[in-house]
Amino acid sequence: MVVCRMTLMVCKKNRSKIEIEKKTEWWKLKKEEFCEEFRQKLRQALGGQVVLPDDWETTAEVIRETGRKDSIQRKRLAKKKWDMDRTEENRQEYKELQRRVKREVSKAKQKAYDELYTRLLTREGEKDLYRLARQRDRDGKDVQQVRVIKDRDGRVLTSEESVQRRWKEYFEELMNEENEREKRVEGVNSVEQKVDKIRKDEVRKALKRMKSDISVEVWKCLGEAAVEF
Repeated sequence: MVVCRMTLMVCKKNRSKIEIEKKTEWWKLKKEEFCEEFRQKLRQALGGQVVLPDDWETTAEVIRETGRKDSIQRKRLAKKKWDMDRTEENRQEYKELQRRVKREVSKAKQKAYDELYTRLLTREGEKDLYRLARQRDRDGKDVQQVRVIKDRDGRVLTSEESVQRRWKEYFEELMNEENEREKRVEGVNSVEQKVDKIRKDEVRKALKRMKSDISVEVWKCLGEAAVEF
């Protein structure tokens, strides 16, 4: 039996500072000078357009995603070309595109993991962490699948064929069972009336009555462009 005494040096790791996202000061749009500056910058960001796009905040991400999909599509075309004509040139082209797609996919996965780890350091990330843990726990229990069922007499059925046969019997009885139906009142006249479209003056009145909120202040600042949108 060997007895020894050890001394361990524990290094204290400094916790990284959590960057707090700066809130947008939407309330400044109540002042005319800030509102006009906001409109000018918004027009520049949209390339001089007045009409708002559906999802202009994610344009950059859409472009990157489109590039990745284009690389995958070109790899598939190269694979199809090589299957039809197995020359050395086509094989090299397919291998090069395959390596390029792997790099793009690896970058996308690494970016997703980095964003996930960064978010887990925040207060909102703690909620995501608990949610992921609960999801893994539910997946381990496999509560979404029913593997056993009881028959008419209460006996437990375990085989796949008997379970399917019991479900078939249950639904046949459920769908073909005759229940008492309430009698409908005859002779009721339906009201058919044309509904007018929402007018611009109604939209203007609604915008004026809105409380000061983030998106509401933006709509108020955009004026007629928001009404048209």
